[in-house]
Amino acid sequence: MALKALLWVCAALALFAAVTLWRARAHEARVERHWPPSGRILEVGGHPVHVWEAGEGPPVVLIHGASANLRDFTFSLAQRLARSYRVIALDRPGLGYTPRLGDGGASIAEQAGLLSEAAAQLGAERPILLGHSYGGAVALAWAVHHPERVAALVPLAAASNPWDSPLSLYYKLTSHPWLGPVAVTLITAWVPDRVVENAVAEVFAPQQVPQGYGAHFAPGLTLRRATLRENALQRASINAEIRALHSRYGEIAVPTEILHGDADTTVGLSIHSEPLAGQIPGARLTVLEGIGHMPHHAREGAVAAAVDRAAARAGLR
Repeated sequence: MALKALLWVCAALALFAAVTLWRARAHEARVERHWPPSGRILEVGGHPVHVWEAGEGPPVVLIHGASANLRDFTFSLAQRLARSYRVIALDRPGLGYTPRLGDGGASIAEQAGLLSEAAAQLGAERPILLGHSYGGAVALAWAVHHPERVAALVPLAAASNPWDSPLSLYYKLTSHPWLGPVAVTLITAWVPDRVVENAVAEVFAPQQVPQGYGAHFAPGLTLRRATLRENALQRASINAEIRALHSRYGEIAVPTEILHGDADTTVGLSIHSEPLAGQIPGARLTVLEGIGHMPHHAREGAVAAAVDRAAARAGLR
C-alpha cells in the first residue's frame, strides 16, 4: 500500500510539473503576442539589444529600472524629450526584449559596456545619460568605466550608494542557485499579471498610476521566466557592485543633474542622491517635494528641464 501511495504521489507531482511548464510557456507566448517589441533589435557584438528611437538633436539615452523595460519611458517622457533630442531607449539585458548576457546575472558594469556599445553603434558616441532607479546605477557605471562615451548625466531616483537593509525573502528565493529556477517557473505559470500591476501601484505611491500606464507598460513581460530570474540575480548583486563602484564617483567629470523625490520609499533620498551630490564634482541635486519613486511620470516637466540643463552645461544647447 505504501508503494502504491508513493507511486500516486510521484504521478501527481509529475502531472503538476508538466501542467506548470505548459502554463509557463503558454503565458510567455501570450504576453509576447500581446506586447511585441516596440522598437527594433540591434546586433551589438553578436548580442541582440532592443532599441526604441525618436526625434532629432543631441542624443539622450534612457535606461530603465528593475523589473521594468523601455516601455516605462515610452509611455510619455520619451516623446516629450523627442521634441528637442534624439531619444534612444534601451532594454537592459534580460528585461524587455534584450536577452540575458549569461546565466549568472549581468553586472551593472557589464550592462554599461553592452549599452554603451549599442549607443555608439547608433552614432550616439557621447550621449546624455538618464538612468532611473537601477538604471541610474548602470548610468553611473557607464560614466565611470566609459567616460569618453558620455556627455552629461541625469541620475533619476538612482540607486547610487550602499545600503544596510537585507535582500528581501522574494529575491533571496528567486535568485537561489537551485530554488530560483523552480520558483520563477511557478510564478510564470500561476501568478496573474494583475499582481505586477498592484506592485506597480506601490512603486508609484504616494502618486497614482497614470491612466493607461498598466496596459502600456506590459506587466506580463516581467513575469517571464528568464526575466524574473535575471532581475532577481541583478537585484541580489547590485548592493555589492555599488559598494565597489561608489568610491570612484569622484572621477566623473561631466555635468550631472540629479533628481530625487523626498517621498521615495523605494530608493531613499538620504541614502542615495544626497550623498551622490557631494561625490560627483559639480553635481546639482533637485529635490522634488512630495514625489515618490516615479518622478518621470509625476513631474515629467522637471525631468525634461533637468535634461535641458545638463545639455546646456555640456555645450549641447
